[in-house]
Amino acid sequence: GVALSNMLAMEQIDVDRVIEERMNMRVSEIFQLYGEQVFRQLESNVVEELSKRENVIIFCSGGGVVLNEKNIENIKETGVVVWLKASPQEIYRRICDDQSRPLLKDNMSIDKISQMLESRLPLYESAADLVVNTDGKDVEQVSHEIVQQLMELDLNRSAHHRCASNL
Repeated sequence: GVALSNMLAMEQIDVDRVIEERMNMRVSEIFQLYGEQVFRQLESNVVEELSKRENVIIFCSGGGVVLNEKNIENIKETGVVVWLKASPQEIYRRICDDQSRPLLKDNMSIDKISQMLESRLPLYESAADLVVNTDGKDVEQVSHEIVQQLMELDLNRSAHHRCASNL
């Protein structure tokens, strides 16, 4: 998020951090005390609020934002959804020592990650305007690829707009 925000000269805001600051507790504590449903409502409220801002990168690190279709509609209203696609093995490698993942805290395994990805796959696929495979890539490589795809998307939209306006 930070590398990309620097490249694009845009502010990057992590939805989970905003929730944590407002609730004055970690996401894992919110899940434990109030449950996933309350967290998802807080998440939706923050996404809706942030999606009204301009020149901002809304970073949703946990991947559950796609569970509510309204979140995707809000983001797409003024922005682009980029799916940072990774294999279960890559995700496990990145987060295996992270004890703050409430949906994985009792079963941090490649199998559990695979199950979660499989159940969310249709949502990720339908939500994504751009897909960047992140396996084996560092932050800088992923950021460059996102910028490249954003430029191509902008060129395609501009060309489509010119074609439509000439009809």
